[in-house]
Amino acid sequence: MSGHGERRTMTARKGGPLRGEAEIPGDKSVSHRSLILGALAVGETRIEGLLEGQDVLDTAKAMRAFGAEVERTGPGSWLVRGVGVGGFAEPSDVIDCGNSGTGVRLIMGAMATSPVTATFTGDASLRSRPMGRVTEPLALFGARAVGRAGGRLPLTLVGARDPLPVEYRSPVPSAQVKSAVLLAGLNAPGITTLIEAEPTRDHTERMLRGFGAEVEAEVTEAGRVIRLVGQPELRPLSISVPRDPSSAAFPVCAALMTEGSDVLVPGIGLNPTRAGLYFTLREMGADLAFENEREEGGEPMADLRARFSPSMRGIETPPERAASMIDEFPILAALAACAEGKTVMRGVKELRVKESDRINAMARGLEAMGVRVEETEDSLTVHGMGPGGVPGGGMAAARLDHRIAMSFLCLGLAAKAPVSVDDASPIDTSFPNFVPLMRALGAALEG
Repeated sequence: MSGHGERRTMTARKGGPLRGEAEIPGDKSVSHRSLILGALAVGETRIEGLLEGQDVLDTAKAMRAFGAEVERTGPGSWLVRGVGVGGFAEPSDVIDCGNSGTGVRLIMGAMATSPVTATFTGDASLRSRPMGRVTEPLALFGARAVGRAGGRLPLTLVGARDPLPVEYRSPVPSAQVKSAVLLAGLNAPGITTLIEAEPTRDHTERMLRGFGAEVEAEVTEAGRVIRLVGQPELRPLSISVPRDPSSAAFPVCAALMTEGSDVLVPGIGLNPTRAGLYFTLREMGADLAFENEREEGGEPMADLRARFSPSMRGIETPPERAASMIDEFPILAALAACAEGKTVMRGVKELRVKESDRINAMARGLEAMGVRVEETEDSLTVHGMGPGGVPGGGMAAARLDHRIAMSFLCLGLAAKAPVSVDDASPIDTSFPNFVPLMRALGAALEG
């Protein structure tokens, strides 16, 4: 069983400004998909800049278990020899996806239309998360899932022997659900159609086209309609993974709230379905510049320069933007505490079924730091205390959630008194160089 390392407390305190260049790891969403699609292609896919956190390494291990050859050839450099669509072999052991909801749900989709059976598990956090939102649409293809109450892991998925194409309307705005359905549709004859009421991140569609699949998307009155032609022969690619905008959010927001800071974050992916946070920051009055804007591998990129922004004001984030920044709401909540006025985050109920209930985790943690908050099932409101105004001095419960832990450590750099998190070990699974990166910029992190 993979999992977090030894539990450890970490504390962040106010120090000097953050300055320098932050080398962010590769995008986790693109890294997962590069390995999975490389395993479903015929031939050798070469990947540069792969995020080598535990989540992605667990996906690499899973692809080996399904019969692909997956080899690390250097730092961030990987080679995948794929087995082709429908070519997955039956794993000889349980597939342990650690902490990764993206990994397990996408892998389930990729195997659901092959005549193999696999059992999936993960760490305590992943085992508590609902899988029914993925196994229900996969059942329409002919796959069968047997798991714990509520569709939770450990779970055994029996792939469809004679898969059928499906038309599926996603009841929740989830890129994981969409991607699982599209990956399952690869080995179903005919056209698989997915309809999403709200657009979600589109890395899967972009990458499927790059690997040679026929994918069309159009916006209709019913929503965004995506059609995939099944049973293609995917061609291998050479992939350069853009740097992760979700990981970049932490040094960027830390610089915006820490007096005197000036941080450059190069090569960040700015896919419109992922960049909602950065538009929100600009609306709040953040001193945030996009430099050297360019496009690589179909993904827009830029270098981000973030400077201390004492004039930031709270805003109301529109619900339709939530999907494009769903993973960034915890750090936005921390930043909002350092802005003037009230920040209202709406349309965020998806946060309640992440690695933790992130609405509740941020609300209780901010209260422990002396910040007034309000929550509903679908919203979080933070009453900002202005630059340097957060009292701090408390302990936040990370709840086995790396984004909660990192958000409070960033807040501690700007609060009056030190901020501690009860367990920083989950950070290692998704952003393993977070602590050394932040310390290199000048952050006072202890533990």
